[in-house]
Order: sequence, then C-alpha cells, then structure tokens
Amino acid sequence: MEEHFLQSSYREKLVEHLLIGELLKHSWKTKDFSLEISKPEVDRSGYDLIAEANGYIRHIQLKASFVGSSTAQQNIHVSLAKKPSGCVVLVYFNCETLELGPFLYYGAAPGQPLPSLESMKVAKHSKGNAQGAKAERPNIRVLKKALFIEFKDIQGLYRQLFVGD
Repeated sequence: MEEHFLQSSYREKLVEHLLIGELLKHSWKTKDFSLEISKPEVDRSGYDLIAEANGYIRHIQLKASFVGSSTAQQNIHVSLAKKPSGCVVLVYFNCETLELGPFLYYGAAPGQPLPSLESMKVAKHSKGNAQGAKAERPNIRVLKKALFIEFKDIQGLYRQLFVGD
C-alpha cells in the first residue's frame, strides 16, 4: 500500500489512462466512434481532460481514490465552472487489480454548465506558514463526496457525460 503514497503521481496518470481506455472501449463497443480526448498543455483552469462525443464537450477534472478510502471531500478549481459542461469525475480503483469503479460524478446534464461552486467552503493550504496558519486558496472550493452521483460502471458514466435526454 506504501506505493500508492510514494508513487501517487504515477498512479494518478495510470488511472487517467485506464479511464480514457474504458471510455474509448465503451464508445467502440456501442459503435458510437465519436469520442475524442484532448489534454490541456497548462493545468491552470481546473480540468485534466477535454472529452467530446455526440456534440457535447466536457472539461473534466479527474480525481482518483482507492476503493475503501475514507476521503469525504475533493478540492475543485472555480475556473472549471467557466467551461462548457465542466464536471468532476472521481474514479475509484481496486488497489490490487487496478480495476476501475465505481465512478462518482459532479456536474450537470450534457450541454449544461457546472453547478455554482461559489457557496462552497474555500479550501485552505495543506501546510501552514511559519506561524502554523493555513492560508485560504481563493480559487479552490471544497466539494463534499455526498454531492456526487455514483455510477457502478463505465456505461452509466458515459451516458451521464455524453448522452442528452
């Protein structure tokens, strides 16, 4: 389990690639063939992926956590709300097999903007200054896990991301 802490950047990139693969596989299996994935060159607006399918563009902030984790909140950049159909996807994975799921989603229907983050708690830096005070991070909000919608499989997540009513 130590590797999940010591190699967290490696793990996060691996989970990202596994998720992209699962979304592309679903697109293939359903004969949709429209999914395109892009990545921003600069990480300053709160999203990790740009995904487009069926005429919907999603700016996705990706979070990852292992099954059984007690994490009850995620930090979200307020700029994500300025993007068309911005959303947050929290991917759970099995520590041993790296199998993905369940998937948690925070956002609106395809084509709709992210619900406002302004009323949510402002995040603080994890480390304090010389006096131990933790400064606020004005562009980061704390999003409680209870606000996410859970999908057991990639099919449900794909529908939420790219299939309008």
